[in-house]
Amino acid sequence: MSSALDQRAAPTAAEPRPAPPRRRTRLLALPEARWALAALVLFLLALPLHLAGAPAWLWGTLFAATYVTGGWEPGWEGLKALRDKTLDVDLLMVVAALGAAAIGQVLDGALLIVIFATSGALEAVATARTADSVRGLLDLAPATATRLLADGSDETVDASSLEVGDTILVRPGERVGADGSVLDGASDVDQATITGEPLPVAKQVGDEVFAGTVNGTGALRVRVERDPADSVIARIVKMVEEASETKAPTQLFIEKIEQRYSIGMVVATLAVFAVPLAFGDDLSSALLRAMTFMIVASPCAVVLSTMPPLLSAIANAGRHGVLAKSAVVTERLGQVDTVALDKTGTLTEGTPRLTDIRQLSGSGLDEEALLRLAASAEHPSEHPLARAVVDAARERGVPLAPAQDFSSTPGQGVTATIDGAEIHVGSPSRLLSVGGHQEVVAELEDAGRTAVLVLRAGAPVGVLGIADRLRPDAAATVTALTRLTGRTPVLLTGDNERAARRLAAEVGITDVRAGLLPEDKVAAVRAWEAEGRRVLVVGDGVNDAPALAAAHTGIAMGRAGSDLALETADAVVVRDELATIPSAVSLSRTARRLVLQNLAIAGAFITVLVAWDLIGTLPLPLGVAGHEGSTVLVGLNGLRLLREAAWPRVTGAVG
Repeated sequence: MSSALDQRAAPTAAEPRPAPPRRRTRLLALPEARWALAALVLFLLALPLHLAGAPAWLWGTLFAATYVTGGWEPGWEGLKALRDKTLDVDLLMVVAALGAAAIGQVLDGALLIVIFATSGALEAVATARTADSVRGLLDLAPATATRLLADGSDETVDASSLEVGDTILVRPGERVGADGSVLDGASDVDQATITGEPLPVAKQVGDEVFAGTVNGTGALRVRVERDPADSVIARIVKMVEEASETKAPTQLFIEKIEQRYSIGMVVATLAVFAVPLAFGDDLSSALLRAMTFMIVASPCAVVLSTMPPLLSAIANAGRHGVLAKSAVVTERLGQVDTVALDKTGTLTEGTPRLTDIRQLSGSGLDEEALLRLAASAEHPSEHPLARAVVDAARERGVPLAPAQDFSSTPGQGVTATIDGAEIHVGSPSRLLSVGGHQEVVAELEDAGRTAVLVLRAGAPVGVLGIADRLRPDAAATVTALTRLTGRTPVLLTGDNERAARRLAAEVGITDVRAGLLPEDKVAAVRAWEAEGRRVLVVGDGVNDAPALAAAHTGIAMGRAGSDLALETADAVVVRDELATIPSAVSLSRTARRLVLQNLAIAGAFITVLVAWDLIGTLPLPLGVAGHEGSTVLVGLNGLRLLREAAWPRVTGAVG
């Protein structure tokens, strides 16, 4: 190999690769969050003063400040909507709040203002965090690359300036600067960010590599074959942005009837004021009747019909390790009818573990002795398979021998002298050997394991099986999701077909889509959405982020999840307990049922009070009591989901 590939030694274990910088918008950097916080603080200061009977000028000033800080922005947006000949419920709420204040119900109006200001702030935070995550993805691709020149020298250039046909040098531990093919060298490349494969992939001359993936211990010469703007990592960025922008927002039920209700209430209030005046009623009486009508017809109870059940469901799910990012997400989660699951890091733990130790006949070794030889030879290596072998030896208390003359060959394995004998540990297809190991290797690979051959003095003495372990609750989760949605979940993975099908069979999945790139996962999700399905995607990696964004609802696994997946997803499973996903879906469906119950209750109260005010003479105190009573009733009904008993269990309560 030429000197250009030998300029720099591989990084040592003491030199970890720096993590890309996080780009995260601070919460209070958003004006919506600052105004909502100010309104909430002012309301909380005024409330005890009002209830304690303090001077009206004191709590009145604080409530007035609450109206201004929390209401000016939705009011202004509502006025701009009016300019576009649209009447939204935000403006209606501000008017209702002002109307309540006009007839003395200052507390009721202030509470309404705080609710809507907080809702707007949460929406702004979610939007900003999604934008942060997309920008952060750009950090996965290196800013610079080492371009090799015709005279044998090299230069450091911006990765964005690379052109098709350039040759770049990728040193050990560096990120690949562009999509291309290997011209010279061999190494193991971690491309989990692109394909989701749990183990590094051996790369040799002619193999394809992707920008943003991490090179192992070998050096590579790579010919650039795609413009940086068209690389796989750039396409992931583009797909996430497009999906986030075009994904139709599912609105809460009250928002779906916003226009009709808003227009109807405004027209009716004006009519209640104008008609009595036309028939000779005095101004004060007509105004009182109109204000009473506005209070009793105000959708406070309707708003609270929706939020307490959904917020209670969010809180209950959060206690059990599922964080939904908004009430809209909670509503949306209960609508899913198709589930697509990632493999590595979702159905599996995402960490390779030693599963099999097979001594070969004539080796004279038992399991412990074979594991000792392999782990001692692998101990200096940083390869994930090596770590799996060494971890297994430590867990079993097997003492390791010192390794001498250690060397590592990318794509083949390691060599070391252990107890005076030369030990080779590596890929069965790459190590030159003879003996009766082929049948054992085939058996392990057919079982979905990665086979590792151990040679002593050139003779095969054993085979180790390594696999990514299935999560203990994976099968129960698949069964529960099947029962909830009426369809068996689908497996979408970038891993190889044989390993994917083997794992799918263990958990009861029959529809397996393997070897997928991120755009393939998005295409599958969009095809289902085009059929009218509401798809839930569960994943953990960067390669899952576009599908999480494109889906009706996306859930990310929290512990092993990439920053992009966590920010793009609508909900996060914090403790990586798969069984909480069907429980959260079932809880969401219960919340939706309570929302409908509350809307029926609120609607009945509004109908009766409005009819009383129009047909007879509804005393203002009674109207306020009925209005507040319905608000309290639906609020308490929604809070039922805070109980521990409301959380469904996969073993019985899901349904």
